[in-house]
Amino acid sequence: MILERNPNSHKGDNGKVLIIGGSERYTGAPALSALAALRIGSDLAYVAAPGRAADIIASFSPDLITIKLEGAHLNRTHLTEIDLHLNKADVVVIGPGLGVDPETIDAVISIIKKCNKPMVIDADGLKAIKDSLDLIWDKQVVLTPHREEFELISGTKATAENARKFAGENAKETNIVILLKGPIDIITNGDKIGKNSTGNPGMTVGGTGDVLSGIVAGLISQGLSLFDAAYYAAKINGTAGDLCKDRYEYGFTATDVIQKIPDALKNI
Repeated sequence: MILERNPNSHKGDNGKVLIIGGSERYTGAPALSALAALRIGSDLAYVAAPGRAADIIASFSPDLITIKLEGAHLNRTHLTEIDLHLNKADVVVIGPGLGVDPETIDAVISIIKKCNKPMVIDADGLKAIKDSLDLIWDKQVVLTPHREEFELISGTKATAENARKFAGENAKETNIVILLKGPIDIITNGDKIGKNSTGNPGMTVGGTGDVLSGIVAGLISQGLSLFDAAYYAAKINGTAGDLCKDRYEYGFTATDVIQKIPDALKNI
């Protein structure tokens, strides 16, 4: 799978991703998402994170553009700063490492209300919207829950049919895509269903879900539809994990998976 691009394109033309995540306690997750978006081919990855988390994320890689939000966790005082960067981004990832402080949940809801860009909502972002799902039905959104998160937001068992109903019956249009993570990933927009069987038990290591979110966002930023981005991201992430297992057995990490993304692309 090769993503074509205009030979006359300039910096930013091939995708700008904004990741909103991190907290005083969790710092690695948004960095993994951002690095995965870059590795899949996005030109720019911005990470908006609270104080200490932003400093740590900035030290991970000079390739990341870090937006420092004062304080220990995301809150409404950060909304003006985030608005500036929402306007620059092609796609927004909300959730990696955010935590579930009540102020953070309130801020996430405010961001989703005003965001008119495609969004990937994962991890703590899913917990933040579980009681406010009406916010997303007229948005362009990919939700990336694992089994327990899907059951939390839907109130139903994590099956392919329930995921299809959740994506299709609640949305005003086919703007909602569910990427239900599991031994076999289920990808659906309510109209069609795709399945991915790549990946292995070594991917239970922390951070591989954050990598997946970054790949989804990176593909959307380069022009893929929400469904295609989620479908191919699952295959790429799983294939990268399988390549890691070939080399490391079960002793690999999420950063190893990121490094294998280009090789996984050649295999898709």
